[in-house]
Amino acid sequence: MIPPVPPLRIHQREALEALARAWDGSERPRAWVVLPPGAGKTRVGLEAIAGRLRADPGSRAVVLAPNTAIQSQWIAEARAMGLDADDDKSLAGALTCLTYQSLAVFDSEASDSEAAVVDRLHPNGVALFDRIRTEPDLTLVLDECHHLLEVWGRLLAELLEAVSGAHVLALTATPPESLTGEQRDLVDELFGSIRYRVSVPAVVKEGHLAPFDELVWLTTPTPTEEDWLTSEALRFTELTTLLTTPGFGSIGFYEWLTARYDDPVPATTTWAAFAEREPDLCDAALRMHHAGLLALPVGARLREEHRHPPSAEDWVGLLGDWLLHHVAVSSEARDAEVLATVKAALPSVGYVWTRRGVRRGRSTVDRVLARSYAKPGAAVEIIAAEHAAIGVRTRVLVLCDHERASATVPVTLDGVQDAEAGSAVASLEALLSSPDTAVLQPMLVTGSVVAASASTLRELVEFVATRDPELAARLVVDAGAGPVATCTAGWTSRTWVGHVTAFFEAGGTQVLVGTRGLLGEGWNARGVSTLIDLTTATTLTAVVQTRGRALRTDPTWPEKVATNWTVVCVSEAHPKGDNDWFRLVRKHQGFHGVDADGDIVDGVAHIDASFSPFAPPPVASFDGYNARMLVAAADRDAIRDLWAVGEPYEDITLASLRVRRATSPVAVHPGEVVTLVPAGPTWRLTADGLATDAEVPDTSWRTPLSLAAGTAGAGGAAAALPGVGTLVGAGVLAVLTAGGALVARHRNADVLTQWVHAQLALTSGTPPLEAVAAAVADALVAAGLTGVGAPALAADVHPGGEYRFRLVGSEADAEVFATAFDEAIAPVGAPRYLVSRWTSARLHAPGRRIRTRAGARRALAAAGATGEVWHPVPTVLGRNATSAGHYLETWRTWVGEGRLLATARPEGAGIMAAVSGEDPFAATTVMRRQWS
Repeated sequence: MIPPVPPLRIHQREALEALARAWDGSERPRAWVVLPPGAGKTRVGLEAIAGRLRADPGSRAVVLAPNTAIQSQWIAEARAMGLDADDDKSLAGALTCLTYQSLAVFDSEASDSEAAVVDRLHPNGVALFDRIRTEPDLTLVLDECHHLLEVWGRLLAELLEAVSGAHVLALTATPPESLTGEQRDLVDELFGSIRYRVSVPAVVKEGHLAPFDELVWLTTPTPTEEDWLTSEALRFTELTTLLTTPGFGSIGFYEWLTARYDDPVPATTTWAAFAEREPDLCDAALRMHHAGLLALPVGARLREEHRHPPSAEDWVGLLGDWLLHHVAVSSEARDAEVLATVKAALPSVGYVWTRRGVRRGRSTVDRVLARSYAKPGAAVEIIAAEHAAIGVRTRVLVLCDHERASATVPVTLDGVQDAEAGSAVASLEALLSSPDTAVLQPMLVTGSVVAASASTLRELVEFVATRDPELAARLVVDAGAGPVATCTAGWTSRTWVGHVTAFFEAGGTQVLVGTRGLLGEGWNARGVSTLIDLTTATTLTAVVQTRGRALRTDPTWPEKVATNWTVVCVSEAHPKGDNDWFRLVRKHQGFHGVDADGDIVDGVAHIDASFSPFAPPPVASFDGYNARMLVAAADRDAIRDLWAVGEPYEDITLASLRVRRATSPVAVHPGEVVTLVPAGPTWRLTADGLATDAEVPDTSWRTPLSLAAGTAGAGGAAAALPGVGTLVGAGVLAVLTAGGALVARHRNADVLTQWVHAQLALTSGTPPLEAVAAAVADALVAAGLTGVGAPALAADVHPGGEYRFRLVGSEADAEVFATAFDEAIAPVGAPRYLVSRWTSARLHAPGRRIRTRAGARRALAAAGATGEVWHPVPTVLGRNATSAGHYLETWRTWVGEGRLLATARPEGAGIMAAVSGEDPFAATTVMRRQWS
């Protein structure tokens, strides 16, 4: 009995509606739809085909898929929907499902010089191409069409040109951000803009993908591997030490750094202009400063990426600059010796010297890290912990790059790693060797072998007998000489993948080891609870596809939560020992996960908030991180709660700026989201003194004196009270009107005098971050650069004092705001405009006691500023005087009175020279992309 077809999901219905709009009445009915793995792309394509066949029963539909597994899924699901589907290349049926390879079979004798790709096809491919082209009413579905873009882009263009009147649907799970420039151009040419897309978090929120957590296991190489890395690093370490030796070169390396990156600023250029010309070298120079090896160039600011020791790439880049522009062109003998010494050391970090400069070479170090024998050991520990946490529900998929490693091993690795290092076979052997994982009957399945222990394979044969007795009778288990037996006689991968998958889902094996090529795309097992990623693939396409194996919901396990582990090997013994960490970073760029606070963000920060995309954590901290990951993985309920499945969402990703100040007070309850609105009557500090916009009403004489004093003491200039959701700017010096101590006796001179001095103290520190953020947001909208302003600004305050600011508008609005706000609170560099604020108000008679409310108001009004502090105007608002003027207006509204000066004019240039490098906010900022 065929089970009933389930109702369409929300995103499937929306995709079909968008497709109908793209197809109906269009002279070029083509559409590009992006749906993540598990979101039901096949169902969308078949519903579209069914609609076309109902409209014209005589029409034909063709589906092209990347491999036979996905091809079979299309046929099976089509038949379940009652459609007549087959894989007959004659196209006689209503729906034909084929692979791309069946079309793109090239003739080995065809010349590559021929203009048309179709002319190079094998005659069988030409015949199929012609049959597709001559269909008068064709619906063409291209599944996982990123494969076409990668391999057969020109053939796809010729095919679509030949069927120009066909209704075409391109389906992919690949986000458009991951496409190369050439691929994006091809997509625009062939399909136009994306008609519909939905993200992984949106489908999780709808309950159609399992909630999941991204986790990492941090390990170090085996002792043998670490010893080899140490020996490899020795020559480069000796070189970096030699660089400090006086007389090593006619101009020493560090002397060159100062002359090249410090001295010219601001003598002949600005740091901003320098960094724009040579961004990579300038970033490297700032990391050298962070390490105490170079003075901070005037106007430079250390961002998150600079607050780490210089990497091997930094050293090599700066050394290459020194060699190319001085050492190699010098005629002095000692410089020739320097060149020879550096050339000899570069290969140890994977680089070589050429006449054109330093170039990347082969890196055996990366092979050692990527294929470290420590990784299968890490997989054993992860699997044992997962089994302890969820027991019989444990279904682990271990993905590797290859079944067996290359037979060729570099001579330098003799005795360090053998040919099986990093292979799926090596992982299986490790799992079978550990009692903790052997009990789960681990199995290996690839395109060429099915392997496990002999007892497990015999159970597999018995299982196959219940499904296909004739096939089972042909199977032979080859016990072999070691713990790994095989069962490959009597069947092929096209048959055994389905049976092994069913055996896995039934619990015959609870750990399945495979290659990304076979099980990383198009393979489905709804019970997968855990993915362990041992692959080196870092493209967003590969990451989305591999994660998609674990994210499918399981009808037998409604509360399923998946864990996705990446094993990372790091060594501190070698300058390039962080290569595997940066592989992890690339895997998570653009891929969203939930962090410990419930925010859905991309990048490694969603694994752990302390993780940086610019450097791995210290090796000494690995055990602690791994323990935390195991605790997180065991609490599946907490992971589900963080995802808040079923709650509203917008499916939009906004840039967010995270800001931390060393003395920043937490002005609201941690976790509270604050909406900024203009405040009421204000005392405003001007060049002539304090002024008020309106009389303070008598009912406002309630003030939390301790809060005002505490805020001033912490360097703040504003406060919000518990339970009050509005934050006030530095110019807002009216009496705070909620909470605190009630001044019962208005004529109490001590209380009034204390209050006046507390208000004056608020003018001495820096303005609150919220006020500057609001000024930036309102200036951007006033300048026509964004569609929303301060009312759309959200400031989340997290425990420990970190603020997270984002402008809740379009993705473009959020990006512009985050960049501008980051610049607004940065040290003064070389902006086109500067804006000031008056500070440090003082009473004319500071020792006088204040006895009345009227006297308090008069004393404040007569107080005068004694200081002026300057801040950079963000680049986007400093492009012209009009935009800068908008910023001055909003600055005065939110922050306080001040002046605007163009740095190209004499007064502005003089002030910029005087204040360049000053850092009023002393803020550390991190840019993140947050989904909501």
